[in-house]
Amino acid sequence: MNYLWIALGSALGGAARYWCQGFFARRIDASFPWGTLFVNVAGCCFIGFFAAVTGPDGRLLVPTTFRQFVMIGICGGYTTFSSFGLETLNLAREGDLARAFTNVVLSLVLCLAAVWLGYQLGQSLNRLKGA
Repeated sequence: MNYLWIALGSALGGAARYWCQGFFARRIDASFPWGTLFVNVAGCCFIGFFAAVTGPDGRLLVPTTFRQFVMIGICGGYTTFSSFGLETLNLAREGDLARAFTNVVLSLVLCLAAVWLGYQLGQSLNRLKGA
């Protein structure tokens, strides 16, 4: 049954990713993978937050299956590291090494910062008194 929940979460995350990437592609310069960068940063921030608030010391007690549905399924389907790799390779193959390097640096720095931020926000929520 866990596989079914993870598969459902992956489908939801993948659909959300497709929508977000299309949204950015239609509104911002499509020559740089802004949509993928946004999705990865947002996904990193969310998984950090969710891990903090649903962890052993977290504010929310959720079943393991639900945690897997969200973290492995939705977040795994939503974030796009494989797309990031392919887009970076394509930029490099097209000779646009500056944009390829920029994508690598921004993705690494912003995604790590987003995970940290999300986790800190979750920890702050955990420390609040009351419900």
